[in-house]
Amino acid sequence: MEYAVLNNGVKMPMAGIGTFLLTPDEAEASVLSALQNGYRLIDTANAYMNEKAVGRAMRKSGVKREDIFLETKLWPSFYEDEDAVEKTLKRLDTEYIDLLLIHQPAGNYIAGYRQMEKAYKEGKVRAIGLSNFTEDGIKEILSICEVKPAVLQTEVHPYSQEKELKKFLSKEGIVIQAWYPLGHGDKALIEEPLFSELGKKYGKSNAQIILRWHIQDGNIVIPGSKNPEHIKANFDLFDFSLTDDEMKRISAMDKQKRYYTSTPEMLKKYAERVPPVDEQK
Repeated sequence: MEYAVLNNGVKMPMAGIGTFLLTPDEAEASVLSALQNGYRLIDTANAYMNEKAVGRAMRKSGVKREDIFLETKLWPSFYEDEDAVEKTLKRLDTEYIDLLLIHQPAGNYIAGYRQMEKAYKEGKVRAIGLSNFTEDGIKEILSICEVKPAVLQTEVHPYSQEKELKKFLSKEGIVIQAWYPLGHGDKALIEEPLFSELGKKYGKSNAQIILRWHIQDGNIVIPGSKNPEHIKANFDLFDFSLTDDEMKRISAMDKQKRYYTSTPEMLKKYAERVPPVDEQK
């Protein structure tokens, strides 16, 4: 395993499993499989409706809690709830969260950030950060924060490498974490001839080449899967390295092509939507 060191000294694994769009049963099985295959980073969120299942998988795994890096996200409709962090801890059945993020720049996200800072100071959260924020939004948080964000989780893949954003984040000591690291399953991306060529050279799949590129480029990755073989393969990334020339060739593939872009209308809906988190299994 390789690690990123966050701006408060906390070590975060560079590769983990995401649980977006997984049902509780799927999330529990996938997280348990991941932990049994050596993963130590797990990503979930209030809105995924599977936090209780993630907590069960952690307990069933037999892996010590301190050896797991648990990450979750507060949803906009909970930003102003004073007990939002406490309820999140209760659903996950854990005494602390390793990384807590503001999920969307919607609603009263300043109130949400203040909640996370409070939880951080109380030792309930080891690091805090942002998800889906633009550079301007991050600058707004930096202008008012008492605890600096450590991570930005956003869309990154070879077709959208966010080079300028990463320069800004680097100056601020903020690590980037990629969701959609494989381009939302876009076959055109996965089947790029360059990845096939490198896959043959290293005896790896095209997806493993892409994930290895991420890690060498400084991107923490959290590919999601409910397929045990894919889960295992998505973590088999640490026995080879791409050369500088190969990294440059992948860098040249950047098209600034995103698969997800939020709009003011979408953000308004996010703020209004209240996930029935207390009903999750």
